[in-house]
Amino acid sequence: MLRRRRIGTTGLLVIALTACAGGAGTAGATPTGGKAAPPAPSPTASASASPSASQPDPVARALARLSVEEKVGQLFMPVLYGTTATSSSGENQARYGAATPAKVIARYHLGGVILFPHNVKSVSQVVGLTNGLQRASEEVPLLIGTDQENGLVSRMSALMTDFPGASVIGATGDPALARKVAAATGKELRALGVNLDFAPVADVNIDPRNPVIGSRAFGKDPQRVAKMVAASVKGFADADVAATAKHFPGHGDTRVDSHTGLPVIKHTRAEWERVDAPPFKAAIGAGVDAVMSAHIVFPKLDPSGDPATLSKPILTGLLRQKLGYDGVISTDALNMAGVRQKYDDGEIAVRAVLAGADLLLMPNDLPKSYQAVLAAVKSGRIGERRLDQSVTRLLKLKQAKGYLTEAPTASVSRADDVLRSAEHRKLVGRVESAAG
Repeated sequence: MLRRRRIGTTGLLVIALTACAGGAGTAGATPTGGKAAPPAPSPTASASASPSASQPDPVARALARLSVEEKVGQLFMPVLYGTTATSSSGENQARYGAATPAKVIARYHLGGVILFPHNVKSVSQVVGLTNGLQRASEEVPLLIGTDQENGLVSRMSALMTDFPGASVIGATGDPALARKVAAATGKELRALGVNLDFAPVADVNIDPRNPVIGSRAFGKDPQRVAKMVAASVKGFADADVAATAKHFPGHGDTRVDSHTGLPVIKHTRAEWERVDAPPFKAAIGAGVDAVMSAHIVFPKLDPSGDPATLSKPILTGLLRQKLGYDGVISTDALNMAGVRQKYDDGEIAVRAVLAGADLLLMPNDLPKSYQAVLAAVKSGRIGERRLDQSVTRLLKLKQAKGYLTEAPTASVSRADDVLRSAEHRKLVGRVESAAG
């Protein structure tokens, strides 16, 4: 087991941090997504190199210090149970074989945790939770994520400003307002110690009977949605919170909810280019930090019958190679029915990595999924170079936002100043007025 490391410009120091989470980032940090650079050298080789003797690369240094077991753990972001990092939960024990969130993090060397309403009671409690979660991570600071889309999906709504959802913002026709709402949302999340938002939704809601997207989308016009998505990505960047465009390659034209079934979208490649692709292209152009896959079958993009989450032609061939995206690819939640039709939980995790995913969100069976990926690496089914690519992308995201070398600490006083501020409540009124 590694001790928490602080990676500075003078080298790698072993330290014990006392608190971590929240007030993330350095203003103006370089986006982690956007257009892909030329193919990177082998991460194994780059891990032993540094830009210069006086300025070693903290990402390469962090990667080089991780064991295979710790690298595999960096890929996983489960939901944990409890309102503090050290509170015992029978749910944690049953699911993960460890009673407290802190022990689960240590056991699986987790790279991230996602928060849900059951983790949220009060401002001081959430600040204590996120700081405690960060203290429990001995390898590198955590990605602490949530789904705060605003509107219908707002996991932190008990504490945060009640901003309008995407459909209301889209109705304003004003990307500047989309950017302001995303920046304000990010600012409130960061004050609580959350550094990754699974937003904005980049789907184009062209089927009014869509049971899962609907008002979560900015609208039904691809170009308008694209402008709103790009503006939202920039707004989250203004707040130094990582943004996630979802659900690739597009979940807007389905009458099946991928939480409960496996949707099939029959768009041709030309229709996909015209309808579904523009918002994702815009997100990439704006420097989006992560793109989330959809548990949907898209036969004209991949005839295998596998959902996009498990499709190398879609995640690697289309998203990485065709659209030139080299940031983090996150799966949608791996406990959803749409991805669990053909394979068991361990095989799902392995296939997601082989398809091109970097972040494995909410596996249905974390112990089984972790062991399956670890076994696949040790057997050579997942090459070590492929594993290093994903871990490097995740570490780069943390570095770009300013919380790889030293995890920041959330503050109750700061959160009290930011959450539901008069400025943010006024912004709600502006959006609602502009939407009509």
